[in-house]
Amino acid sequence: MEGVSPPEPEGTATPSPVGRLAATVDRLRREVLEAQAEADGRALVELAKGILVERLGCGPSEAAQQLSVLAGQSGLSPLEFAVDVINQAAKDRVSEVTQAFLAAVGKPEDPAEQSAAVRLRAAESGALAAAHDTQAVADSLLQHALGPLGAVAVAIWAAGSDGSLTLAGSAGFSPGEAERWRYVPPDVATVARSSLAEGATQWIESLARTGLPTIGRHLHPDGGRAAVPAGSAGRVDGILEIAWPAPLDRQPPQVVRQVEALADLCAHTLQAYAHVRGPDQEPLVLPDTAELMDLTDGLHDPALVLVPHVDAAGKLVDFRIQHVNDRFLDPAGRPRAVVNGALLLEAYPMAAGGGGDLFQRIERVHATGEPFRARRMSLTALVGEVPLAAVADLSISRHGSCVLLIWRIEDETARLASLLQNAQRLGRIGGFEEDLLTGETTWNGQLFTLYGRPESSPPVPLEDLAAHTHPDDAVVVGRLLRTLLHGRRPASAAFRLQRPDGVTRHMRIVAEPVLDTDERLVAVRGAYQDISAQHWTEVALAATRDQLAQSEQHASERSRLALQLQHAIMPPTRAPLEAPGLQVAVRYRPAEEEHLVGGDWYDAVVLPSGLVMLCVGDVAGHGIEAATSMVVLRNALRGLAVTGAGPGQLLSWLNIVAHHLTGSITATAVCGLYDPSRHTLRWARAGHLPPVLVRDAQAAPLPLLQGMLLGAVPETVYEEEEVQLAADDTLLMYTDGLIERRDRSVEESLTQLLVQARTVPPTLDQQLDRLLTYSRSDTDDDTCIVGIRLR
Repeated sequence: MEGVSPPEPEGTATPSPVGRLAATVDRLRREVLEAQAEADGRALVELAKGILVERLGCGPSEAAQQLSVLAGQSGLSPLEFAVDVINQAAKDRVSEVTQAFLAAVGKPEDPAEQSAAVRLRAAESGALAAAHDTQAVADSLLQHALGPLGAVAVAIWAAGSDGSLTLAGSAGFSPGEAERWRYVPPDVATVARSSLAEGATQWIESLARTGLPTIGRHLHPDGGRAAVPAGSAGRVDGILEIAWPAPLDRQPPQVVRQVEALADLCAHTLQAYAHVRGPDQEPLVLPDTAELMDLTDGLHDPALVLVPHVDAAGKLVDFRIQHVNDRFLDPAGRPRAVVNGALLLEAYPMAAGGGGDLFQRIERVHATGEPFRARRMSLTALVGEVPLAAVADLSISRHGSCVLLIWRIEDETARLASLLQNAQRLGRIGGFEEDLLTGETTWNGQLFTLYGRPESSPPVPLEDLAAHTHPDDAVVVGRLLRTLLHGRRPASAAFRLQRPDGVTRHMRIVAEPVLDTDERLVAVRGAYQDISAQHWTEVALAATRDQLAQSEQHASERSRLALQLQHAIMPPTRAPLEAPGLQVAVRYRPAEEEHLVGGDWYDAVVLPSGLVMLCVGDVAGHGIEAATSMVVLRNALRGLAVTGAGPGQLLSWLNIVAHHLTGSITATAVCGLYDPSRHTLRWARAGHLPPVLVRDAQAAPLPLLQGMLLGAVPETVYEEEEVQLAADDTLLMYTDGLIERRDRSVEESLTQLLVQARTVPPTLDQQLDRLLTYSRSDTDDDTCIVGIRLR
């Protein structure tokens, strides 16, 4: 019946309207893709026919017939054979990549699988057909070349001159994701940005390991990425970013070359894309070379328009100076016509060297589009093989395929004027000049400030200077004017200036007459300086000098009395001690020069028994208290020594004196008794450094005997030892002020002393003086040395 649908076969579900629509869309999509692939294939076949027409000199129909015959003989499809013909004729990057691929993997075993050559040429054909449509180029790359490699999405980024990135085209990403990543501001770290900054391909195994944000990251968080710079002649126009759904293994070299070849295809599209965009994402039209040249001619600074110069392989090797503007001045003195049209490194070979490396800066700006600005950068030019340097402010920017270089040479006159102005301000100096013929007086701004007058007020001429001067200084000012105007000689004077605000300042004026060729006085010029601070400083210094003069008299008397006291207690040197077969010398160096009294002491005396007592000691502290305690110990030891006791017993008794009879002072000491008949020395120590024995140009300390410092405990026992001395032996006793340093240990300082003591001058006095001279002590402590030398 009419209007009744036939019954559906059993077992078949009736599709919904939405299902029919989805099936229709899917069918139409497949048909469009097949039509595009067929169109790309026809374009390649037609291109191969054209090559055969040119090579064989035949017509189009004969070329088509020849192409079909040759494809059958080679066992290839007409499309594959057409690609081989194109590769042999082109010898470009795509042909190199496909030949390398075939050499590595051979012909695909699956006849249905297109070879790398067909896929790359098909992608190239699609890119060229849609050169001005980056979105279509992205679709073609993903369909023909990257999809077969396992990629699921592709993004083509255009690099802006400010370092920003604009998504020029994408495939495999949702429209919402593409819109969200439409613009990436400068200095934002992304996968594409890292490739742009490095200028090299970035292969990322897994996004999860890098943490870098990028388009579609949330869709495949563990997926691999590749970011490849797209450009030519050393310039990076953008980035080709490819996404894989899973972590990316290390790719074979032939795949890497395929990806780089695809990036080269993107460069052609990006060069035609108006990718310089502002914050509102509106395209800005880039000026061409002619417009840029016209722009530079309107600048007030020297400017050069540079275009890339590449070698036969398309590699950037230099920049040609396409144009120099009217303001250009060559540092080497060459005319503009000589520099214009020359290669940059030929005209300025020093641009490739030095700390700034100007050529490297220009090359980077050309590659990345990021402008470069620098202040006070050094520029060097060769003038007669002599390098001459100049300081300039630089601006380097990329405009289309050109680079604009602007430099502003620092004006020496302006710089010196600025230095002079700052010097006058810091020195509180103001300059003036008075024309005596016209009566015009000129001041600089600083002089108005010194006078306390606004710059709108008239300057004060010299003849009115007395009216602004303290009455007591009128005579001085009058003498200055007579010397200048009548004597025609330079003059200077110091006076007190009374300012309108009631403040009095001390000023100094220095001026000179200006004479013409007929020796006539025509002008006076000079300068004022505010010397108020200097004046009051001199007043304060004068008062201080008076106080110091009075203090010096008292200090001199005090020093004289202190010096007499010191010499009475402990003379720095003493007369030679008369002992058979023995030379004895002593030295004392106080620590505090203002008092010349310290706690170190020494003694060398011949006892009634014929023995020679030698000792040095050090009372803790400095000043009068230390000196009086030192006198007590020194005199007590002398008195105890006449008992005939040994050095150990003498120190035990001296410890009792230090602990009970001197207010519990503490001290160190070393005491020795020399027997001239036996040439032996018995000695003991109380917390003191052991003596040093110098024998046969070798110096070594005596063994470290047991012995506590004096005054620490009520009673103690001191170990003693006997040393056999020989002729020409030298024995040195000293206090720690000779060797102590804050920055090293006592052991290190003692080693230094032993090195110095090895040198034995002719006399013992010379040896002690030498030890004091080369002492490296820095603790401001007293120093005593007692030395004996056997004859």
